[in-house]
Amino acid sequence: MDTITGLLFSSFESALQAAKSLAIPFLFFVCIGFVVRKQEFIKDLRRAFPQSVLNLKIMFFNVFFVVPLIFITAGILHAVVSHYGLWIVEPGAWSSFHPVIVILLAVFIGDFTGYWRHRFEHTPILWPSHAVHHSDDEMTWLTLERFHPLNRITTFAIDGSVLLLMGFPAYAVMANYLVRHYYGFFIHADLPWTYGKASWIFVSPAMHRWHHSTDPRYFYTNFATVFSIFDRCFGTYRVPGPCTAPLGVTDSMNPTLMGQLSYMFQARAYSPIKSGKASFFFWGSYEPRPAIQNDECDSVQSLKASAAENSG
Repeated sequence: MDTITGLLFSSFESALQAAKSLAIPFLFFVCIGFVVRKQEFIKDLRRAFPQSVLNLKIMFFNVFFVVPLIFITAGILHAVVSHYGLWIVEPGAWSSFHPVIVILLAVFIGDFTGYWRHRFEHTPILWPSHAVHHSDDEMTWLTLERFHPLNRITTFAIDGSVLLLMGFPAYAVMANYLVRHYYGFFIHADLPWTYGKASWIFVSPAMHRWHHSTDPRYFYTNFATVFSIFDRCFGTYRVPGPCTAPLGVTDSMNPTLMGQLSYMFQARAYSPIKSGKASFFFWGSYEPRPAIQNDECDSVQSLKASAAENSG
């Protein structure tokens, strides 16, 4: 009974902390929105309001029911690695490096791990859970909080395990989380910025927005969170310019909390696999998103030439 009470108390405390943590990003993105979008920003807010409310519902559901499981999982992973000595790098080895170097390496390795984990989430077997994140057709900075509970757990388990095995100290692991989390807010924001030459190193809001587009050419592109060099090195970088394509998914998902959470448990979510058009890990000839029609987004079609040049 005490354990249950403790978990409930921890969940309420986490919910309060989560709400507080949104205050500064909220003010930051409101200011940027007014500067970039000017009079149009109020219309943008109204249009995105229903999806933003759903994002918050999913966030608080995860805080109450998933965060306690993540804490338990973290304890188990640490105990197993410590007991069996599974470290790739001994934890004490990092003490000889300057903390800034350690933090930079933790963020770099964390983003490298996240890149490959994200690619895995776009396979047929995991897409139904990850599709929840992509289902926001009015993507804003709050879309970062729109993740299916299972997706949240696998993200932590995979990313956290690698950093744990690398023996990074607690401050570096926390820095990796904070940098990639808050930068994640930024790249999900409705901003047209492509970064110019800096895009050779860093992920821009435009780059990640293309990743969320319904154009099938961008479904398997732009997976990194911080460093675009991973997408460039592994051939998944595609940024023809500011993204003007429609956003969201073609999966039929109800825009409600239960509709989002239950989608991955419905047989129709795996119809490409059941029909034999796709395997567990490869889409084959099946396109998870149908091609955009010309009348849906003429601007995307006008970018074909530059997209082809970019991908070549």
